Amino acid sequence: MVSLQFPITPLNHPSSPISKFPNPQPQLIKLHDNEKHHQILYNSYFKHISFASKQGKLQEAVDILLELDSQSFEIGADVYGDLLQGCVYDRNLSLGKQIHSRIVKKGEPLVKNGYIETKLVVFYAKCDQLDVASSLFRRVVEQNVFSWAAVIGLHCRLGFLENALLGFCEMVENGFQADNFVVPNVLKACGGLLLVGFGKGVHGYVIKMGFEECVFVASSLVDMYGKCGALEDARKVFDKMPERNVVTWNSMMVSYSQNGMFEEAIQVFADMRKEDIQPTVVTMVSFLSASANICAIEEGKQGHSIAILNGLDEGKIVGTSLINLYSKTGLVKDAEKVFGKMRKKDVVAWNLMVSCYVRDNDIEKTINMCSEMLLEGLKFDSVTMTLIATGAGDNQNLKLGKETHCQCIRNNLMFDMAVASSIIDMYAKCNKIYDARRVFSSLHTKDLVLWNTLLAAYAEVGSSGETLKLFYQMQLEGIPPNVVSWNSVILAFLKNGQVKEAMVSFSEMDSFGVEANLITHTILITGLVQNGYVDEAIKIFVEMQVKGIKPNSVSIVGVLSACKSRASLQLGKAIHGYVLRHGMHMNSVLATSMVDMYAKCGNINQSKKVFDMILVKQLPLYNTMISGYALHGCHSEAIAIFRELNNQGVKPDSITFTHVLSSCRHCGLVNEGVEIFVSMITKYDMSPSMEHYGCVVSLLSKCGKFEAFRLVKNMPFKPDSHILGSLLVSCREHNEIDIAKHLSENLIKLEPNNSGNYTALSNAYAANGLWDEVSDLRSLMKEKGVKKNPGCSWVQTGKELHVFVANDRSNSQSDEIYAMLALLRTEMQACMNL
Repeated sequence: MVSLQFPITPLNHPSSPISKFPNPQPQLIKLHDNEKHHQILYNSYFKHISFASKQGKLQEAVDILLELDSQSFEIGADVYGDLLQGCVYDRNLSLGKQIHSRIVKKGEPLVKNGYIETKLVVFYAKCDQLDVASSLFRRVVEQNVFSWAAVIGLHCRLGFLENALLGFCEMVENGFQADNFVVPNVLKACGGLLLVGFGKGVHGYVIKMGFEECVFVASSLVDMYGKCGALEDARKVFDKMPERNVVTWNSMMVSYSQNGMFEEAIQVFADMRKEDIQPTVVTMVSFLSASANICAIEEGKQGHSIAILNGLDEGKIVGTSLINLYSKTGLVKDAEKVFGKMRKKDVVAWNLMVSCYVRDNDIEKTINMCSEMLLEGLKFDSVTMTLIATGAGDNQNLKLGKETHCQCIRNNLMFDMAVASSIIDMYAKCNKIYDARRVFSSLHTKDLVLWNTLLAAYAEVGSSGETLKLFYQMQLEGIPPNVVSWNSVILAFLKNGQVKEAMVSFSEMDSFGVEANLITHTILITGLVQNGYVDEAIKIFVEMQVKGIKPNSVSIVGVLSACKSRASLQLGKAIHGYVLRHGMHMNSVLATSMVDMYAKCGNINQSKKVFDMILVKQLPLYNTMISGYALHGCHSEAIAIFRELNNQGVKPDSITFTHVLSSCRHCGLVNEGVEIFVSMITKYDMSPSMEHYGCVVSLLSKCGKFEAFRLVKNMPFKPDSHILGSLLVSCREHNEIDIAKHLSENLIKLEPNNSGNYTALSNAYAANGLWDEVSDLRSLMKEKGVKKNPGCSWVQTGKELHVFVANDRSNSQSDEIYAMLALLRTEMQACMNL
């Protein structure tokens, strides 16, 4: 160890630090041998060294030390202790080592001094020198609380949490009482190891020692319980605290966020604001993260404003949190503004912006952002490549996906399991399942995530046989499947319409020691509804609640689809009640499904109430409300929503125009429909699809065939069966039998088994009294085996569902039903004659 080598300046030299403070009197220097004056002088210099060390003026303190040493002053442990403490403050390892070297040279009396031993342990511990600190600690003649605290804190800081807890236990066994500096480190270790039982034991120790009112200890308890998932215990400690600082509030917020209780985290932030506690960077990051995870746009924007007011928005940590918030809530322009204002952008910020464009399916901006990233001198990491591969897959951009794959190979990133998984997923989404399999097979190391990625790829295309083969193969290769693997098998069966097999797999999970989770139940609910097993889907929804599994918005949307399929308003209201009772966040997807459910179950007013509850409305919600009004024949309301959409600056898409044109068609609003159709082309620069033309053709057919035929003639593509059907209806209403016959022949060629085409021509013949032609047409239908499926309707009374078809008398109350229908028919005719 090299000792200090500084130029020695005489004590009485004008440039000497000691000549400046204090300024010794001439007679004191003359009486240098006088013990009393010598001690006074030494104390003055010691105070100067102590003051300089605390102020971070270590060089000045060392100069005085060297001068004292050169003038044969006997330097005590207190001077070296203060110098070491100054090195601790400054984390100056090099200087501290040199002071340690001088201590060793001074001999054993100073080396074995208990005060110096403790100071050296603390110094090396604070400088994260584990080996040296541990070695010195074991050689300490008399260990004390300070040395124990330093070593326990060092182990905890370096991640050796088990050693920290063992040290605490040994400390207590040796008769030392842990103070309020040791306990927070012990609790941090308990939280890191998820040892809630040990943590509760430490909590008991805290109560016994009377530390529970210490804000630092209590904050550590909240943090420990939060990390261990014991949120009730964390809240109890939090509520009992007589004093809370910002660290305490942050601990509670982080605890809720880490356990997925984002709404509770937001509420803690609101309570914190009421207490007038000034937020920190940790506060804002936790709040913005919670807002992002539940798409709480308004709350997130308020958080952004608070960050600006407190000057916290300029740092890269809060900046990346804001980008994450706006990215997850679909506010791309706001994310771009935040990104543009950030002074220092690291790879994390760039990757978040890339992720924002990927989530927005804007592949062009994704590529441009990556190019700018390279121009700034930053290199793509595994996260960047994963995002690009994801964007290529979501947009089915095979060319970009292949280029990304090549870049990953060139940069040796295919060994990263996340990158490899994203490349496999990309090929699968681009309908290149065999390429995905080839990439999978080329990898030497395959973890569970990779197996699950390939399983999910085959499941999504409904290849249940191949999914099952992979499921067995992974077990043969020593990879036990987890709940994600089982979910893929169940999804594959449901996608392939194998409901029985899916239910068998679901029931087998328990016997293999795998517990079905929320995603499992959500897959089942959605798949059962899609396969027409509505009652079974509702049963699964009830079962998951019995198991204590709290449904999320996706599972709620699934069961709402069941309500729509059954047109069960009663069940739909029950689900809505569940959402309200459990305080679930009404995000855009859930609100859209709720609006759709009420509209299709016949309660358009309730549908509008849910629509009005959503403050920030996205396009799918507007589309659903327009569709609902169109379904109920409320044409003026549908057009009003369309205009509101435009006023709010939301750009309509092709689905919007389909719904609003459909509403105009149903209600015969020719002028409004044509105007909207024209605006679609001129104002919004959108190319109408066959469906849009079909709506307008149907609309024009009601006021005359000439305009409808002219539009069909000028279409950029050949008319489909729906458009021909609309023209056929127009011919029937205007007694154009020859044209109707010609259209029907074309329709029958397009859809030879569609009974509706035959029925439309039959109705046209009947309207003109051509009964022979009607009879011939029906004979042709019998000859070709074409049958007209009768329409049906149903009504639910209590828990019983009654289904009716034309001329159906299977119901036990058929006589009463038909008698009531006859009475209603009579009353309707009487009203018409008034």
